[in-house]
Amino acid sequence: MRITLGQLDCVLGDVDANLDRAEKAVAAAVQEGSELIVFPELHLTGYSIGQVDADLSMPADDERLIRLTSRAGKAGVVAGFAEDGPGVHTYNSAAYFQDGKLAHVHRKLYLPTYTTFEERKFFSPGPSLRAFPAIDNTRMAILLCNDAWQPQLAFLATQDGARVLIVPTSSAQSQFPDKYDSHTYWRDITRFYARMFQLFVVFVNRVGTEGHLRFWGGSHVVDPWGETVAEAPEDVEHLLTVDIDLRDVRRRRRDIPLVKEARLGLINREVERLLNEGGDL
Repeated sequence: MRITLGQLDCVLGDVDANLDRAEKAVAAAVQEGSELIVFPELHLTGYSIGQVDADLSMPADDERLIRLTSRAGKAGVVAGFAEDGPGVHTYNSAAYFQDGKLAHVHRKLYLPTYTTFEERKFFSPGPSLRAFPAIDNTRMAILLCNDAWQPQLAFLATQDGARVLIVPTSSAQSQFPDKYDSHTYWRDITRFYARMFQLFVVFVNRVGTEGHLRFWGGSHVVDPWGETVAEAPEDVEHLLTVDIDLRDVRRRRRDIPLVKEARLGLINREVERLLNEGGDL
């Protein structure tokens, strides 16, 4: 499979400008023969939507999204946006489109509220996690940024059949480097998931600045052995096109059968016990 990682900047609040930038990236990826194009978290709106008076949300089947993804032809597209969801909810969402049609929506499950992040003020947490069939029926799953800091989600996605884990992010330079370094954390996370869950991890981060936030890029792909296949430079826009061999997932899982040893019944029993002991929030 040939994948293009769209490491782009965006203009906060200017959906039309961001759509235009994304359309140009799609056209370039199609020229490269890409079968999947992945964009960062909230790339169509910008990250700090609380600083914008206008309502930037759109339904997942919005005609602007359909127009953008239709330009990819047969290639799949993962787009990040603020979703005008069912009922009263607004979600931080990433949707997968195939043949210009909406095929799957992932609504961010874990919304950060620490340090400078205030997503819980503006979004509702998503209700579920599902792997989904994509190119040639390859099952994939999406974890949006902070979702990937919850290892149980990568485990669930793997057990649901994911062979590719897509991680669109808006990761900024840490404001508290004495507490954590976002570069190091992300590279450790993606390598750990790829190696332990024996799949490909596609990490797509944005670049640019919004107020005090500086997004650092560094988009990359890690293979089922935990080795980085390719990596984009930091701090600049870049379209990174990568070829992966999906048969490597089966090879790795056959050689060291970690994934099939999940024992879901055991885990279910222990989770039920923890819930009964008051473990739910």
